[in-house]
Amino acid sequence: MVTPDLNLLVTLDVLLAEGSVARAARRLRLSPSAMSRALARLRETTGDPLLVRAGRGLVPTPRALELRDLVSRLVQDGEAVLRPAEALDLAKLVRIFTLRTSEGFVETFGPNLIARVGAEAPGVRLRFVAKPDKDSTPLRDGSVDLETGVVGKAMGPEVRAQALFHDRFVGVVRPGHPLSQGAVTSARYAAGRHVLVSRQGHDKGRVDDALNALGLEREIVTIVAGFSTALALARSTDLIASVPERHTAALRAGMHSFTLPVPLPEITVSLLWHPRLDADPAHRWLRACVREVCA
Repeated sequence: MVTPDLNLLVTLDVLLAEGSVARAARRLRLSPSAMSRALARLRETTGDPLLVRAGRGLVPTPRALELRDLVSRLVQDGEAVLRPAEALDLAKLVRIFTLRTSEGFVETFGPNLIARVGAEAPGVRLRFVAKPDKDSTPLRDGSVDLETGVVGKAMGPEVRAQALFHDRFVGVVRPGHPLSQGAVTSARYAAGRHVLVSRQGHDKGRVDDALNALGLEREIVTIVAGFSTALALARSTDLIASVPERHTAALRAGMHSFTLPVPLPEITVSLLWHPRLDADPAHRWLRACVREVCA
């Protein structure tokens, strides 16, 4: 299949608009002979005379009249695609952004982010959806515009990532719980009854590995899929929840939090997006909003 010369679309648009080889040549800064050759190529390509002589001028054929509006739109659309992006006018921006976040992010950072976006771009709406896994498919297929989370092996290699903040796990209990008083040692912590958070339903986690290294083992009473559920149980019972500190700040309001008495590495929560949106002005603005709110 021979690829057509798309430059001919611009020539055809000008010829049909001017109805004159000479005027079209002047407009495109070509010689009349060069324009005549271009018209000959167009006639050969389309299989139609396009412009035929009538007295001292040229008139369009029915096929040319049929093409005129279509060609004009194609040329305008092509110019729009190749034109540098216009300056972003946030006051006029109307768009819905879908953000996929881990549990606790919306409760902790959502109010400030919504207020920031509403103040700068009142026509923008944020749609927050749950993040049940680390699969990058929603970013690839465009159903999600932006995502937050810890970079994992399941993340697509093309996905862009930028660190938002560092976090650490803390223990959380209800007010008046025995661990809300006195120093929390690894032995006291391990002796309690625990709720484990695991989206995949695993019966052990990194805390258990750290305790095992100290020769200790904790009793896991129940396993849940999210931080809010774990904290709700800890708020109403003597169960101990271990959750990320910054990520769950809003969810832990009114509860007692303490530093875990086992060595665990910090986690880095990142902002994730697909590279096709890298240069999009509105998307860049939203990324900046999220970064500043989380700073």
